[in-house]
Amino acid sequence: MIGIELNEPKLVPGGAAAQAATALKHLTNLLREANSGIDKVVKTTVLLADMQDYAAVNEEYKKVFGSNFPARTCYAVTKLPLGAAVEIEAIAIVGDVEHVGSVELGLKL
Repeated sequence: MIGIELNEPKLVPGGAAAQAATALKHLTNLLREANSGIDKVVKTTVLLADMQDYAAVNEEYKKVFGSNFPARTCYAVTKLPLGAAVEIEAIAIVGDVEHVGSVELGLKL
């Protein structure tokens, strides 16, 4: 998900922070339409065209996820679609989750 206007493939103005906020808003709406939610995201991958934008993007990320962060990976990349500063992908649970117990690993080191 990149921070584009919905009515045309054009990046929102304001740089990485604005693009991250817009991408996260679109992600939230998409998850809602899929009967899921931002609280059911288990993993995100953040792609940044410039690692100098990490702090600004992280501030927007915290606004959406609060203190309950899913697992996250962040990569610096050389180029994103439409020249975007940030792209965010997510894996989320859809539907109910049933706890089936824990697994004990018999590891010997």
